[in-house]
Amino acid sequence: MRTGVVLMTYGSPRDLDDVGAYITRVRGGRAPSPELLAEFRRRYERIGLSPLIDITQQQAAGVQEVLGKDFAVAAAMRFSEPGIPAVAQALIAGGAERLLGLILSPQYSPILMSGYVQALEAAAAAGPVPCRTVESWHLNPAFVDVLASRIRATLARLPDATRESVPVLLTAHSLPKRVVDREPDYVEQLQDTAQAVASAAELAPERWSFVYQSAGHTPEEWLKPDMLDVLPQLAAAGHHDVIVAPVQFLADHLETLYDVDVAGREQALAAGFASFARTPAPNAAPDFLAALASVVRGELAAWDAATRSATSRGHRTASRGHGAVWTVV
Repeated sequence: MRTGVVLMTYGSPRDLDDVGAYITRVRGGRAPSPELLAEFRRRYERIGLSPLIDITQQQAAGVQEVLGKDFAVAAAMRFSEPGIPAVAQALIAGGAERLLGLILSPQYSPILMSGYVQALEAAAAAGPVPCRTVESWHLNPAFVDVLASRIRATLARLPDATRESVPVLLTAHSLPKRVVDREPDYVEQLQDTAQAVASAAELAPERWSFVYQSAGHTPEEWLKPDMLDVLPQLAAAGHHDVIVAPVQFLADHLETLYDVDVAGREQALAAGFASFARTPAPNAAPDFLAALASVVRGELAAWDAATRSATSRGHRTASRGHGAVWTVV
């Protein structure tokens, strides 16, 4: 059976003129204020626009190569092109007999990610073909090692005197507190990933902290501690160097290239740090492509097992049914 695999992520504006429309889509149809639009245009211009779509397409091509000819792998965006419906329909037209969705966020939230699932299921139903979406894969051993290896490599580049004491901030995207109140399991997944990565990187408990970044531009309460608040606190405690290691972002985009590399660095240097480093994003590195392929294979094995079990139960029910009819007659 040929399986279509859809790697799904947020997307990005195609150019500066598209920033307003893109943010409006992300905000569920609510247009940004002129001030917010100007700020986001400034940020996207500062980083030379987001490379997220290109990187995700590279990831799809790489996973395709790892998985082989029984798979067709494509990248799809939720808020920009290429969109999930069109990509899914193209895979079906190309011969995919079932669709597997993989959201490129290892931690899964039914509230935050239902849009991905619904878009894919609608496209599959139009096929019609069976459809399934991977949920959380935040503790996949290969994925955890990808992030841990980048921390180890970043530490290895530091001078001996610094390497053993530099604090490491493991970051995830902040959320409004109201979302977490409805779904606390999501934050637990983020924290579990941070703990697993820190353990795999052999970081002592006092060396690392889990913090949030990229809080939204709304007046409501967002999760704390925030990276931009923690950096001055570390400097005040006598630290001169810091490493930031995102545990949720799998490709470079606005939240890494601006929120960490620009805003985070500016905050760190203003607080008195001598050095500031971010671990490289997985992007389309071979070890990460292999990790994604392992997630796909694991999910398909579970899907096939569930299908066989359901078929077996159906056969047993049918046999019992025929037997009962024969007995009555």
